[in-house]
Amino acid sequence: MPRRKKTTTNAIDIIDRRFFSTKKAQAELEEARASAQVARQIYALRTEAGLSQRQLAKLVGTTASVICRLEGDDYRGHSLAMLRRVAAAMDKRIEIRFVPARGKLKTA
Repeated sequence: MPRRKKTTTNAIDIIDRRFFSTKKAQAELEEARASAQVARQIYALRTEAGLSQRQLAKLVGTTASVICRLEGDDYRGHSLAMLRRVAAAMDKRIEIRFVPARGKLKTA
């Protein structure tokens, strides 16, 4: 007999079960989190340097609207080439890391 999920009144648990219980939904959520993190890092770099979006755009060789999109939490078009341009303009380098997934690791 299949086990029934424990009932809950916790709103976060209910939302999680309803919207993020499938692998596809979990992957989309993880992608959105990663994009938002990149956006926050670009914003933080720019503001710490005391630059406006227009000033950073000039350094990068693009427009302020592109910088605005890069800093948007819902933007999913971050390319490595553009991130390198932003990093170079800010005298930074990009570091990419691979970290364990949250779930169980599959063996080959």
